[in-house]
Amino acid sequence: MLQTVWVSSSRTWASRKPDGQRASWKCGFIRTIIQHICLRHNTKAQGKLRMLKKIHICLCFFFVSGILYEISLLSGCFFSCMPMPKHFLTPEQVLNLGRSIIFLETTERLEPPPLVSCSVESAARIYQDRPVILFMKGLTNDTVLDSNSSYAAFSLLSSMKNVFLFPLQMETVFQETPLLQWYNEVDPEEEKNWVHISSDASRLALIWKYGGIYMDTDVISIRPIPEGSFLAAQKSRFSSNGIFSFPAHHKFIWDCMENFVLKYNGNIWGNQGPFLMTRMLKTICNLTDFEGLEDHSCQNISFLNPQRFYPIPYPAWRRYYDVWDKIPDFNHSYALHLWNFMNRNRKAVVAGSNTLAEKLYKTYCPTTYEDLIQKAELRDFTSYEDSV
Repeated sequence: MLQTVWVSSSRTWASRKPDGQRASWKCGFIRTIIQHICLRHNTKAQGKLRMLKKIHICLCFFFVSGILYEISLLSGCFFSCMPMPKHFLTPEQVLNLGRSIIFLETTERLEPPPLVSCSVESAARIYQDRPVILFMKGLTNDTVLDSNSSYAAFSLLSSMKNVFLFPLQMETVFQETPLLQWYNEVDPEEEKNWVHISSDASRLALIWKYGGIYMDTDVISIRPIPEGSFLAAQKSRFSSNGIFSFPAHHKFIWDCMENFVLKYNGNIWGNQGPFLMTRMLKTICNLTDFEGLEDHSCQNISFLNPQRFYPIPYPAWRRYYDVWDKIPDFNHSYALHLWNFMNRNRKAVVAGSNTLAEKLYKTYCPTTYEDLIQKAELRDFTSYEDSV
């Protein structure tokens, strides 16, 4: 109504103007009308723009929330803030984080001995923001073993928030690697070192596919390893395969798998293990002796000093089960390899023995020490007393 009156009055006023002024006024009037119409359209456009901005903000919120969730998967929150119990997670879901600590058990046993439990527990304590996985050949998808299991070690390990126990399904592990054809053709019954060979192969395939750190089950972690891609020197110019780390799809690991198949000889112990790693490292690096505590590096692969994991060399492995006048501090080590393969007489940690190994258990895997050493000995003593 007001707009109509204003236009009518404007026409009356305009009719009284001279022709030149009237033409100029008409142009101004038309311009005003156009501006008014544009303003109305701009108002609608601004409304749409505000709506688009709101939608954009919502999308950004969901995007950022997704990013924060992904970040939480790479932090300790993943293990305390998981939306579902960890036993519902698949190996792929955990491994795809790319930062796993991987252990392997290639025998059929379902009860990990104390040293295996200690290795896994120590890693879980040192790397609290990373998943620690024990793959076990004796497990199947139908095996129900949790914190209420009658197996003491399973109960212990299952209760740790970042420890996962998964079946080791080799045919699945070797898919899309050079090892699959070899695995389909080899006869485990004819292989005298099959437990070790299958472990050598599995660790390569798992690290190739998912990345992370592989550790033998007789390695006790004592502090975080700062390196990303590394091999561990057992001695000068010789690499172990008992502990190593690479990101997923690293060329060195792929080349190792190809050489594993090409140079396969199951009759030579370690041919697919430490000897494989050493010969492959020599193809890309000029290996020299370690003069002190320095680490070596070649093509972005760190070759870590023997002191990092092998401060007690394998000829002296029994020293772990001796009583020391002064316990070494191992300040230059990240983890300690206890050479269980050499321990054919099965020396064990005994509560109250005051050996170096006992002190390591008390410090780095105290739950294993309490549940599998102290309580086990108490149970055995009680059973003996009852039988007498």
